[in-house]
Amino acid sequence: MNLNRLWEYANPKKFIETTDRVLPAVSVLAVLCLVVGLAWGFFFTPDDYRQGSTVKIIYIHVPSALMAINAWLMMLVTSLVWIVRRHHVSALAARAAAPVGMVMTVIALLTGAIWGQPMWGTWWAWDPRLTSFLILFLFYLGYIALWEAIENDDTAADLTSILCLVGSVFALLSRYAVNFWNQGLHQGASLSLDKEENVADVFYYPLLVAIAGFVLLFVALVLLRTRTEIRARRMRALLARERMG
Repeated sequence: MNLNRLWEYANPKKFIETTDRVLPAVSVLAVLCLVVGLAWGFFFTPDDYRQGSTVKIIYIHVPSALMAINAWLMMLVTSLVWIVRRHHVSALAARAAAPVGMVMTVIALLTGAIWGQPMWGTWWAWDPRLTSFLILFLFYLGYIALWEAIENDDTAADLTSILCLVGSVFALLSRYAVNFWNQGLHQGASLSLDKEENVADVFYYPLLVAIAGFVLLFVALVLLRTRTEIRARRMRALLARERMG
């Protein structure tokens, strides 16, 4: 795709028109993948020989953890686009993604605790990955609060973009903490380019479908929320003009 054609989607009108066509299909695919992946995983896979039925929480925990990290990385990219190109849609997309990413982080933390308690004998441990994930959640909270605290949208976009750059360190640590530190209770990656490190095929394939569902759900929610943010920005601009007039 020509790069100039890509920047056309930074136009709010073009973005709204495009998502009018794309959003219904993405939403339907998200629901289908979630229903198939979760039903397949929870009802049609066996219990693990060591973890029993507890292992089936993997179909919620792993996809939500992946999206919690990748949501922040998506916010990093759109924040950089705002800093470099000053496209308002990119800043609004980052703002729209933050609550979705925060919810994914909460789901990952809660399901991780539920999974970890019978495996580790504790609901929480100051494991490198768990700790960096908790800090990532706090960055999500701070990012959302900063947007709400500043009235001027451009100033808020500038400051939240800087915060996003700093928080990206913990997003990467959440992803690679197991590789950086050998100690810790958290297991290695469930999905890897090294086939020997992957979960067994009977769990692997429904997990891929569940992950696809979470990815599509994230995309659908971010598109929907970005459209809402664009309309809210327009409304604020119109109200400001009326007050000035």
